[in-house]
Amino acid sequence: MLTRRLRKVGQADLCASLVVFLVALPLCVGVAMASGVPAELGLVTGIVGGLVAGLLPGSSLQVSGPAAGLTVLVFEAVHAYGLEVLGAIVLAAGLVQLGLGALRLGRWFRAVSVAVVQGMLAGIGLVLVAGQVYALGDAAAPPGGPGKLAGLSALPGRVDPVALSVGGATLVVVLLWGRWRRGARLVPAPLVAVALASAATWGFDLEVRRVRVQGLWEVVRVPQAADLGRLTDVGVIGTVVAFALIASAESLFSAAAVDRLHDGRRTDYDRELMAQGAGNAVCGVLGALPMTAVIVRSAANVAAGARTKASRVLHGAWLLLFTAVVPGALGVVPVAALAGLLVHAGCKLVPVREVRALWDGHRGELLVLGVTAVAIVVGNLFEGVLVGLALAVAKTAWEISHVQVETEDRGEAGIVVRVLGHATFLRLPKLLDALDALPADREVRLELGGLRHVDHACAAALEGWAAARERRAGRQGEVAAGSPVA
Repeated sequence: MLTRRLRKVGQADLCASLVVFLVALPLCVGVAMASGVPAELGLVTGIVGGLVAGLLPGSSLQVSGPAAGLTVLVFEAVHAYGLEVLGAIVLAAGLVQLGLGALRLGRWFRAVSVAVVQGMLAGIGLVLVAGQVYALGDAAAPPGGPGKLAGLSALPGRVDPVALSVGGATLVVVLLWGRWRRGARLVPAPLVAVALASAATWGFDLEVRRVRVQGLWEVVRVPQAADLGRLTDVGVIGTVVAFALIASAESLFSAAAVDRLHDGRRTDYDRELMAQGAGNAVCGVLGALPMTAVIVRSAANVAAGARTKASRVLHGAWLLLFTAVVPGALGVVPVAALAGLLVHAGCKLVPVREVRALWDGHRGELLVLGVTAVAIVVGNLFEGVLVGLALAVAKTAWEISHVQVETEDRGEAGIVVRVLGHATFLRLPKLLDALDALPADREVRLELGGLRHVDHACAAALEGWAAARERRAGRQGEVAAGSPVA
């Protein structure tokens, strides 16, 4: 009985690992190409995600590898510091993640505003789509988000119509095949689309740009002492922090989503963060792309019936076997086909449904989302996330700083003023306006017992207002505080 059950679990994990491998293969290559690095480095990260992060405790069914969400940041880092420094950056980011996990800070990533995360993904998606539209037609993309958007108007005269046809057909196949549920369960839509595009390119000998293959060991590069020395640069330190925080947030949000897809063991966020950190440290030593948990592969893993972590480990083994046995197969893949996949992935990063829901009930959150996305497109990923976080904190501080002033006229006994809520500097003008509007010739009793919080600015202002009123009245005791102003 037990043997039969174990056999069923093993068969389910084996089948699921093959499905995840077929989903991951074209995406690993596509993310690497979009990041401006050799295609093999994407496969190295996928292998490490399976064989290293997959073996470690944390989330049992979540699958890790190179993600579209970090392509913009990786591209900017490679452009600014060179490919040789990428490994040092990823290594340092992995060590930061290990430290955060050891300090048990993984659960705190769930406290990040959802609007900021959605805005981050939307901004990444917009920049990714804007860049990959050029690759659809084998055209060179201008640097920077604004440059890519500005160059779209002149793009029609620069594209190769053959490459555009291949990329457009790939995008259509991904959309149509994905709607056929039975077919998508048997063979993933990305693999079907890329296989058909590669077959057409090879069969008709189309003159389009194809993936350049160098070999796995030729692209692996261990960071040298000079590369590690660049970690003292301020710009590099900022990139390391951005890699660590964004990869951690994306992985842990993905873990929360995957936990909702199955009834098995829940994710231990601190252990999962350490698993991601260990994987990124290994990726950095190999000079590969950074790694995150990827919701597309994780969802495919769950849908394929995976039961244990064996499925994600095996998917890494299949990627390693593929790159060792038939690496030349990548040489027939057209770049335009991979661009079609990434345009689809970038569009899915834009949370259209969430925008509609926020518009109906939480427009303040929608503002945070929109500002974060625009800041990423106009500036860069790290700055955009910082702007979003600052705006989210400011919005929350404004919303919780509700102060209410109630006035009760008791005739000859004077006026009783009750201040309720949270008295912070954000609401200080409203509070002082209400107090200054009180009659100067009446006795006032100020009651502050209903205040749940008083910051220093409001406490000082209230004390100053009381002292000024006493001076105007010319006698003591006109204002009797019902509770201490502090």
